[in-house]
Amino acid sequence: MVQTLTGTPVVGGLAYGPAVWPGARPDHSAQTLGTGVEIAEDRRADEVARFVNAASVVAGRLRERASQNTGAAGEVLTATAGLAEDRGWIGAASGLIAKGATAESAAVAATKQFAEVFTKLGGLMAERVTDLNDVRDRVLAELLGLPEPGVPTPEVPSVLLADDLAPADTAGLDPSTTIALVTRLGGPTSHTAIIARQLGIPCVVAVAGLAAVAAGTDILVDGNTGEIEIAPDVVRARARVTGHRDHAATVARWTGPGRTADGVAVSVLANVADGASARAAADHPVEGVGLFRTELAFLERADEPSVDEQARIYGEVLGAFDGRKVVVRTLDAGSDKPLRFVTQPEEANPALGVRGDRIALAHPEIRAHQLDAIALAAEHTTTKPWVMAPMIASPAEAAAFAAEVRGRGLVAGVMVEVPAAAILAPAILAEVDFVSIGTNDLTQYTMAADRMSADLASLTDPWQPAVLHLIAMVARAGRDQGKPVGVCGEAAADPNLACVLVGLGVTSLSSAPAAAAAVGARLGRVTSTECRAAADAALATADPAAARMAATAVLDGASDRTDEP
Repeated sequence: MVQTLTGTPVVGGLAYGPAVWPGARPDHSAQTLGTGVEIAEDRRADEVARFVNAASVVAGRLRERASQNTGAAGEVLTATAGLAEDRGWIGAASGLIAKGATAESAAVAATKQFAEVFTKLGGLMAERVTDLNDVRDRVLAELLGLPEPGVPTPEVPSVLLADDLAPADTAGLDPSTTIALVTRLGGPTSHTAIIARQLGIPCVVAVAGLAAVAAGTDILVDGNTGEIEIAPDVVRARARVTGHRDHAATVARWTGPGRTADGVAVSVLANVADGASARAAADHPVEGVGLFRTELAFLERADEPSVDEQARIYGEVLGAFDGRKVVVRTLDAGSDKPLRFVTQPEEANPALGVRGDRIALAHPEIRAHQLDAIALAAEHTTTKPWVMAPMIASPAEAAAFAAEVRGRGLVAGVMVEVPAAAILAPAILAEVDFVSIGTNDLTQYTMAADRMSADLASLTDPWQPAVLHLIAMVARAGRDQGKPVGVCGEAAADPNLACVLVGLGVTSLSSAPAAAAAVGARLGRVTSTECRAAADAALATADPAAARMAATAVLDGASDRTDEP
């Protein structure tokens, strides 16, 4: 019998190859760290400088990698570099060194303090623990004169296994040699999952029993079902992968535009973060941008970027899709993405605190300046941006934002990420021109489950029927009022779930550009009626695995009929 492990599938596809594990991290033994050793008082200032310099070197390397990546990878690496220079973390470690601790032991102790706080806060803060531990180990390696830790470069195409992967590791992967990712921890919207989608490689997370799989063991990864076959029959495994590659070659020939087999138009759009990622996205068969994340213009800034500077950055994205649809999300900062130029009080639960559009409550000028910059950028293109605000929870908030947007001649919309916004969708849509559903946060808030928790991965699965019912409510309100309803969460990258979303009434799908062809090709093989049947089948279930299975059965039967001569 072939042993099969099961996890949560997050990026579809099949891959077969030998397993590889990341190399060992720096030793945390008392002897290596110098735990218990007291640095002489006259050497402590030098020891602090040694620690600060190591942290600065690590931050510089991460920023360099960020500059070489686009989209989600660049954004995540920039945020991780910020952790290496975080004043609180550096201050805590420096304080320990000032009391006589070695730089190495202080780095570990300070990280433990912050990790405990982040874990207690939960939500978006808890997902930074993996990033912080990665920064700690990179700083330790620098202090100890060791090679930078990270994943190996396989000599043959291999499947990377890990407890979890830090952004710095995941963003630097080469999809020609790392053909799939499998982690013991993590969730469907973890950094690993998001970057795997951008790379276009199969990914399964929250796999129990993974630690027992030895390096070099041949495994078959099914990113569609979440199954990991250990040492499968070689002939059968290769045949399955060959079949998948043939299908992938067919998918790669899809050029758009998005529509179902019976001609119902569905806009297939891209998520981007800057001009470079927008230009890269334009090489894929997408019709425009469904989510332009604008955070990169603000993160790690000591002061607010000027209107002219913002306009230049936004203009690069608008220019890459000149004349086509571009949906701009206003600043989604706070929580795990703090602004250095804004003083915010400490919050017991930042994920439920002042984040997203709520920053405008105390700092309305930030939103006003950003909208001015978007309008200024639009003057130099033929694109009229659609602009939406994150973390909107009430019709009054939607109305206030829409008034500011329309006052600048732009199209006004909001994100639906909070369950209250989904429940009040008719009233919110009455105030705006469109809405876009952010399924990552909507799932997390609906299920009251940290999206980074491996133990709760099934709860944060976007196939959760409760989440699908909320999406159906929003889509119904859009249909009743004749207004577009998009999805810009990672759920839009799943070809089968994309069909279900269309069946629920969603009119546009935006995800990592690498997912566009697979989504578009799948939609083109089924009718809108069959999408509705798949949606009904999913809604009739009570758990995500059953919803996935029920909808897939409908869609597979439909596409089989479509393929008949």
